Amino acid sequence: MRLDEYIEELEPDEEAKRRHLAKEKSYAITDHLAEFEQRFDDALSGDTLVGSTSPSIFVGRSNYPDIPVGLLSPVGDEDDAAEYVTDGDWYRQGYAIDDVLQRRTGLLNSSKRANVDSPSIASRLTPNVHDAWSGFVGVQREVAIADRPVDLEIGLNDTPDLGLDTGTDVATPRGPRANARNAELRENPYVPRPVKKTLEDDDWQAEGAMTYLYRRGFDVYDINSILSAGALGQTEQRRLVPTRWSITAVDDTVGKYLRGRIRNAPSIDDVQVWANEYMGNRYWIILAPGNWEFELVEMKAPGSIWNPDPEDNVWMASAAEGYEGRSSYVEETAGAYYAARLAVLEHLESIGRQAKCLVLREVSDDYWAPVGVWQVRESVRNAFEGEYGESETFHQAVAEVATQLPVTHDRLRRKSELAAGLQSNLSAFSARE
Repeated sequence: MRLDEYIEELEPDEEAKRRHLAKEKSYAITDHLAEFEQRFDDALSGDTLVGSTSPSIFVGRSNYPDIPVGLLSPVGDEDDAAEYVTDGDWYRQGYAIDDVLQRRTGLLNSSKRANVDSPSIASRLTPNVHDAWSGFVGVQREVAIADRPVDLEIGLNDTPDLGLDTGTDVATPRGPRANARNAELRENPYVPRPVKKTLEDDDWQAEGAMTYLYRRGFDVYDINSILSAGALGQTEQRRLVPTRWSITAVDDTVGKYLRGRIRNAPSIDDVQVWANEYMGNRYWIILAPGNWEFELVEMKAPGSIWNPDPEDNVWMASAAEGYEGRSSYVEETAGAYYAARLAVLEHLESIGRQAKCLVLREVSDDYWAPVGVWQVRESVRNAFEGEYGESETFHQAVAEVATQLPVTHDRLRRKSELAAGLQSNLSAFSARE
């Protein structure tokens, strides 16, 4: 399909039409927290949360290396605990921002402090994290490596601190929190064989173990929980990893693996433009013939969560890599870069091709609360479903897409290496050298 026809057929942003309603619904979060408090009181026996079911864990980063480690468990909805796990199903079910916030306010984060190298701040030398299969950190690890939510009993030191931490654009928001005294398993969790293999191999570096699990069908959501719990890597290097860091680490590691898989693959044959919209974010993915190159450009509208001044200009950020990848961490676009890159590489690896790729992310003021980088990953993953638009050249595609952007073509060229043609020129120069 010609690119101009493709753009004409794109449906209007239904999210924008529901923006006012969604913002009104967001006020229901207060009522949802009040309901949580009642369910919590009903579930509490003395100071113990009996019959709790934990589908996932959380590892914080405040006061690193003495960090908060938590068990996340729905209160009063234990039978549907699996639906509280952040993964691609949230996209497939069409979750809106308020749906995510309500899910997170329904999860109690029962947490203790631990050192990243040892399960107890008071006893950092014995045992080390890799030996911890009892106590709170040990139970947390059992939850992380299990293939389904785990039944627990959790002893608490106080009542929950009700409220919603809106989180970041990488990690999902967090709801009520309580200080935990202890936690005990009420069942023997089932651990998949590939996970057992990574646990038992003391000499396996974390990157290799992550890649192995991904090749065995584990999605990045499963792998980053296992990494967070200190269950991957060579024995002496295993440690607790803050959730926000583990998300980006897994996306980066799996992305590098996939980049290696397409390194010698033939190029795609035509210029393709794919598009998707979700939660007030619009994504344009432009693929063009050539060796692997990648860039993410973000445009955040005034009044959106990372550009809160309604009178300000559109805020822009970008990051890029050439055929050999990057040697430094991405600062400006952070976790969104690695999530978008992973999704593109998954598509290219699935068709056995390589390409140069420009991802353009528009963040409108409909994106009124951050829900985590998963929505970037899933939006780009699902952009490759259906048809795409075709263009004669990469730069013609950029120019035509630019007519749909909240910034001018000239401003995009000033910010984007690929749109300006700089990245390709540098790669060609390096090849000649």
